[in-house]
Amino acid sequence: MKRNTKKAVKGSILLLLILAITVFSLEYFSNYQVTTTIHADAPVITRKSIVINAPVEKVWKIFSDVDDWDTWQKEIVSPALNGQFKEGAAFDWKSNGLTIHSTLNNVQPNREVSWSGPAFGAFAIHRWHFSMQNGQTLVLVEESMEGWLVQLLAGKFQSGLDTSIDHWLAYLKVAAEEA
Repeated sequence: MKRNTKKAVKGSILLLLILAITVFSLEYFSNYQVTTTIHADAPVITRKSIVINAPVEKVWKIFSDVDDWDTWQKEIVSPALNGQFKEGAAFDWKSNGLTIHSTLNNVQPNREVSWSGPAFGAFAIHRWHFSMQNGQTLVLVEESMEGWLVQLLAGKFQSGLDTSIDHWLAYLKVAAEEA
């Protein structure tokens, strides 16, 4: 019995070591293409929109103040912009348990912003459009996610992303429409 236990322990350790090396390799050798548009071939894609009863300048001001995201977006923790809200700037934040390091790829004040960033097993590109329509702001958002973990759990990531973007838009609407 003792001999079989030792074999089982050694086998388990070997299996864990192989798994750790595989995960490390997948993370280390991942090469994601940074673009200002989402990746249409990504396994997870979401497109959503909302109309906000506030001028685009007000919506943009709230949205572009990354350091204050956690005051109105309840799923965000510890957002921190490193520099000014402009192309090339990076910011760190936590969302739904993931720590994310993002880089602004395109910033056109009051019109459009896109950023991208990796998280464990994933890479996402966010793209937000802002436009005035009849005194209101139309916000369109699209996001793509890819990576080994996203590929493995595409259904879970898709439903999580859909819900997350719905929350982002609803929270932004409330924040912008407050007095």
